[in-house]
Amino acid sequence: MENKIDVKELDLFYGEFQALIKINFSIKQGDVAALIGPSGCGKSTFIRVLNRMNDLIPSCRITGQALLDGEDIYGDMDVTELRSRIGMVFQKPNPFNMTIFDNVAYGQRMQGIKDKRILADIVENSLKKAALWNEVKDRLKKPAQALSGGQQQRLCIARSIAMEPEIILMDEPTSALDPIATGRIEELIGELKKDYSIILVTHAMHQASRVSNKTAFFLLGELIEYNNTREVFTNPRDKRTEDYISGRFG
Repeated sequence: MENKIDVKELDLFYGEFQALIKINFSIKQGDVAALIGPSGCGKSTFIRVLNRMNDLIPSCRITGQALLDGEDIYGDMDVTELRSRIGMVFQKPNPFNMTIFDNVAYGQRMQGIKDKRILADIVENSLKKAALWNEVKDRLKKPAQALSGGQQQRLCIARSIAMEPEIILMDEPTSALDPIATGRIEELIGELKKDYSIILVTHAMHQASRVSNKTAFFLLGELIEYNNTREVFTNPRDKRTEDYISGRFG
């Protein structure tokens, strides 16, 4: 199976500071890759490379390659198209200040879809995939801000799904949630991997071991180790990985 994402020898600089150093990374369709490592080690910076969120930072410079289905993300690819193919869910739920329905329909409306029945189908399907439909189907016209934190995060996942992405990036999606809401999101990741590749930044080692089949350990801007999750946790190749996983630092 071809790789969905292929990153080769990627360096990223903010001015003089090098934030990512010679990153090599790939992910196939249906993989869930967890990125672990201490704060400030480059995990979030790396996933922002994949949908060009760093473009907004004037001092940012990238060398090396990042490919989506073999096409250079930093070549001629249209950024709007890229971001519809690679969705993003942030650490803190960020629903728009509008109704539940309008949150999920927003991206497709921006793409020019006006037909109410088509939008209604997209909203329903996306909310079902995000395991939220049964909780909100009777209050789609209510403000999204009225939902609980865990529901808001699933709404943001539904909003991403509505764009029919191929890959979903999740930047610590459960760090602001309680254990029950966290469990719901983890179950949801298990369902979503049937249709999407997922790259998940997480501080919780047990979360990485539960939901991912691949784990990448980042340290000081370097990708130290990337392998099957079971291997990384039970038989790490690098002493630094072993030290981090066993709690000697981080």
